[in-house]
Amino acid sequence: MEEPRGPLAGIRIVEIDAIGPVPLAAMLLADMGADIVRVARPPSAGVGDWEDVGGDILHRSRAVVHLDLKQDADRARLLDLVERADGLIEGYRPGVMERLGVGPDACLARNPRLVFARMTGWGQTGPLALRAGHDINYLAITGALHAMGEKGSPPPVPLNLVGDYGGGAMFLIAGMLSALLSAQRTGRGQVVDACITDGVASLMSLFYAWQPKGLWEDAPGSNLLDGAAPFYRTYACADGGHVAVGCLEPKFFAQMVEGLGLADRGYDQNARAGWPAMEADFAAAFASRPRDEWAALFAATDACVTPVLSMAEAPSHPHNRARGTFVERNAIAQPAPAPRLSNTPAAIREPGALTIGDAINAWS
Repeated sequence: MEEPRGPLAGIRIVEIDAIGPVPLAAMLLADMGADIVRVARPPSAGVGDWEDVGGDILHRSRAVVHLDLKQDADRARLLDLVERADGLIEGYRPGVMERLGVGPDACLARNPRLVFARMTGWGQTGPLALRAGHDINYLAITGALHAMGEKGSPPPVPLNLVGDYGGGAMFLIAGMLSALLSAQRTGRGQVVDACITDGVASLMSLFYAWQPKGLWEDAPGSNLLDGAAPFYRTYACADGGHVAVGCLEPKFFAQMVEGLGLADRGYDQNARAGWPAMEADFAAAFASRPRDEWAALFAATDACVTPVLSMAEAPSHPHNRARGTFVERNAIAQPAPAPRLSNTPAAIREPGALTIGDAINAWS
């Protein structure tokens, strides 16, 4: 019986080398079995191969070829590869691929079934389309950044999980897969305009739904899920570590309060007037013991209390070890492929390096 190769086995994608959402999206697609050729600029003085921004992990499971798209011959070779591909992913500012002569029109002319997926922060249109930006800027204009942090403090500087990766890479993958399915049915490819600001706005749907109903105050540190609720936040422990508390439901809240030895206080969980006193009680209780003592005490309960682990600690957590959430490859601990499929499991593959001729021949 042939070993499963992943659910996307047989799908061919050209990845134009980039930073931000593009390499993560390509990594996930490649882990799922897509045959991806990453097209990078030729290494030269002052021009890296993006290895300094996570390439040892983010570039896994796919091959790389080097082309200088400012050269006619290399552009022609790229179009030869595109002719044999199902999809292409690029992350340049709008108009760059067109100026290089390998934009959507040129690529779709060579391959009408191609899905040409474009990943930008601001989108292909709009007054900011040609401006520079990064994750924090994209969060800022969607309402997401304003909703984060503590009341009375500037919004925090978040990791680029919400913008680049949540609103960017995940929507890029959704667009790519949706358009690939459409191309299989209709024989026609199309352009996917994946935009981080669009994606983040979509991720904010719940809070935009709650606000007009009076269920969400448009101010940070004022709501159920933004740190205002004493039963949905983090607390410092005696050893300087922290625990995360997320007991939203009354039955879980009761278990958490009992574990803290505060069951006799008779808290009314959702009475906001009592939240400040409740928070002070919880803070004092958690500060009385080290983090791992609390983790052990609550481990067998539904109190929704967990230790806040560092990146160095996370791979060794018993749950992560049991599921194989992290793997070690080339002496580097890294996240395993996700999600998990029963019949066509994802896998990390050796990336390798090819000549452009090898890549074209492999896809012929």
